[in-house]
Amino acid sequence: MKLYGSATSPYVRKARVLIEEKGLPVEFVIEDPWAENTPVALKNPLGKVPVLEIADNDFIFESVLIVHFLDHVDGRSLTPRDPVGYWEAQRWQALGNGMIDAAIQRVFETRRPAAFQMPEKMQREEARIQRAVKLAETNCKGNEFLVGTRFSLADIMMGVALQYIDFRYSHDWRSQAPKLAAWHAGVTSRASFTKTLPPDFTPPQTAAVAPVVAALALASVEPATVAPQEEPSA
Repeated sequence: MKLYGSATSPYVRKARVLIEEKGLPVEFVIEDPWAENTPVALKNPLGKVPVLEIADNDFIFESVLIVHFLDHVDGRSLTPRDPVGYWEAQRWQALGNGMIDAAIQRVFETRRPAAFQMPEKMQREEARIQRAVKLAETNCKGNEFLVGTRFSLADIMMGVALQYIDFRYSHDWRSQAPKLAAWHAGVTSRASFTKTLPPDFTPPQTAAVAPVVAALALASVEPATVAPQEEPSA
């Protein structure tokens, strides 16, 4: 299989983190959906990334569907099987995907010519992110993982979302969400996250939450123009 997309897109990165976590034999191929005569349009008529080639000339597109496929393709799903855990994970994923959407829209607005930018649009997207962080902090139990005692898709979606916010909308959300910050520092230290970091991005220093992460681990049951990379997807 081959995954096509950009190295900075959070929509693509969700799939890349999952691929790394599961050790799936998927080749990552960088393709620019904004380039003239882009080959992406031949794989996805919507012209967006990511695109997953599952067989010769057989493609799946839209990140939610791609993640769902990759999660089940090997019979080792990272989705909780119990009803309560399943729906809790789905709610976290919905929140993470919405945060990515808001951050992407804010990025697009900041890259329009100054005379055409809409400050109220940026403020609206920033408010969406702030409300989402507040809800995530309220719902975060202070455990190593967001749902139960196992790493799940909930951790991938929220981990990617918050790290993309650090990348493109850097601000101090951690001081208002200490439980979420401690969880995030732990989950993004996994190899699947460090191997898929966007180019030229250095995650913020999180030394202040390191002791909290260590404590959680011990307490756990189980251990100017729109850039081509920012092509939206769903």
